[in-house]
Amino acid sequence: MPRIYVSIGSNIEREKNIRGAIRALKTRFASVTASPVYRTEAEGFDGDDFYNLVAAFDTDEPLERVRDALAEIEAAHGRVRPGPRYAPRTLDIDILLYGDLIRHDGQFDIPRPEIVRHAHVLGPLAMLAPAARHPETGERFADLWRRLGQTNALREVALKLDR
Repeated sequence: MPRIYVSIGSNIEREKNIRGAIRALKTRFASVTASPVYRTEAEGFDGDDFYNLVAAFDTDEPLERVRDALAEIEAAHGRVRPGPRYAPRTLDIDILLYGDLIRHDGQFDIPRPEIVRHAHVLGPLAMLAPAARHPETGERFADLWRRLGQTNALREVALKLDR
């Protein structure tokens, strides 16, 4: 059964939408674990800061079904598609990893390239799964995080997710 890692972000009603996303994931998938929540500046546009985290769960469901379930969770939290790429979001959930799958085609970009480029993705992933390895490079996420050297880009938020 593959381990799925997803990034979760919101900069509109952040606490409500992040908590709602975790509740919905726990309802849909068994044994969800989550990183701490971090506050980061909006990238690519002027807007309120984002709350970001990474969650993980195991499922036998195919990648397409997982993607569709995540889109339903986003829509239930007010996400409207299509929309501008760089804009405020009620909820954004992206599949970062689907087990050891490597798939770059017109439908999926797994593992997501943002893993090695953005502190708000790699930092929470490295906190949640430091010994896990990037499927393409074989490097541990903790090592990638140290090499990225942006630890000051993340500010942990005291947000309890199980409320």
